[in-house]
Amino acid sequence: MQILTQIFVPYTLPLNEGGLRRGTLSKTPTFSINPLKKSWSPGVAFLVDWGGIFCHWAKKDKRVVFSAVEEGSLAHGVQRKRKVVEHICLFKAKKDLSEDQEKDMLDYLYTTQYHMRGIVALSLGRISEPNPEQYTHAIFMRFQTKEDLAKFYENPFYLGVLKEHVMPYCHGFFYLDYESEVEDDILPIFRKGEEFNHGVELVLLVAFSRSSLGGPAEDAMTSLENLTMEFPSLIVQATKGPNLNMTNMEYTHGVVIRFRSSEAFKIFMNSSEYSTMWKSKFQPFIQKVLSLHFLVDPIGTELM
Repeated sequence: MQILTQIFVPYTLPLNEGGLRRGTLSKTPTFSINPLKKSWSPGVAFLVDWGGIFCHWAKKDKRVVFSAVEEGSLAHGVQRKRKVVEHICLFKAKKDLSEDQEKDMLDYLYTTQYHMRGIVALSLGRISEPNPEQYTHAIFMRFQTKEDLAKFYENPFYLGVLKEHVMPYCHGFFYLDYESEVEDDILPIFRKGEEFNHGVELVLLVAFSRSSLGGPAEDAMTSLENLTMEFPSLIVQATKGPNLNMTNMEYTHGVVIRFRSSEAFKIFMNSSEYSTMWKSKFQPFIQKVLSLHFLVDPIGTELM
């Protein structure tokens, strides 16, 4: 219990993702956590179903899907936007974690969305490549409001899942939360539909220098946002924002990008456009950066 309280500090939240072309490229534990005041398939996307059904973590054949976004559709007209709150959790699994233990842990983390209101989308998985911080798994959740996120951090079911099904298998946790905007329509809000059933989830954490905050830092984030919009055939959705988590200020900003496939992810990350933008807008002003990604497979249909 002492270890748990050291990791999760109580806090009260303040109120407030083939033939490609360029351009329009065929491109009831007793502890409380609320840090806002602060072989198994490698990844799965899960969408909200308020029916309260526990779904089984299932293996699926991987497919590449390049479709759905019409060329130039993001550039025509003014789109209505809806604010959402994005939650990122990274953790380090113990080296002796078995497949059964991993499956149990991820299954239970997934079912948290069925025990509380406010979660509109969830994806999680095993991080695909080694990273300097040695994180092994990542979770992305979307909430409707900051108030919903605050309630999530203190939800008894979630706290029980952490105590019984996560803490025994993991050490080292990191949380980051940010507010962003998405298209005001049910599919992009809930990350629902064929486009979101496959691909790669990129989690990008950036620590800008204090002197750049509010100026160059925001310009860099806007440049990245604009660049992602130029590649609708590679990217399904991208969000970004400044860190709201006052107990974890190691990084100042967070970004989550859903790519259509591993190939789309590699094309974008290795593109000259991304390299030029990063060198000119980010490198001069960042102190630290962490880039992680995991594969996303279709949701399972078996019941727990």
